[in-house]
Amino acid sequence: MKGDRVEIVVDAGDTTRTYEVIATRAGRRVETAVRRGVVEVSEVTRSGTVVRTARFMATRVLALVEQPIPRDDEQAGRLPAAQG
Repeated sequence: MKGDRVEIVVDAGDTTRTYEVIATRAGRRVETAVRRGVVEVSEVTRSGTVVRTARFMATRVLALVEQPIPRDDEQAGRLPAAQG
């Protein structure tokens, strides 16, 4: 969903660097995958087409923080009313 984001903190030798991948349009989402020692964070459309991808060596990744945008029910701090 638009606004979903993932922050990646990477060891860059003597310092750390932080990168963000954000779902920039409505209907897009951010997906993460770890394959063969590589962390991939991709922005994906509704149909599954990858718009952009960030790749990092898994041994260099210090933190991977997924921050979904709060939905309406979560913002109100309550569960949806039971229907019946």
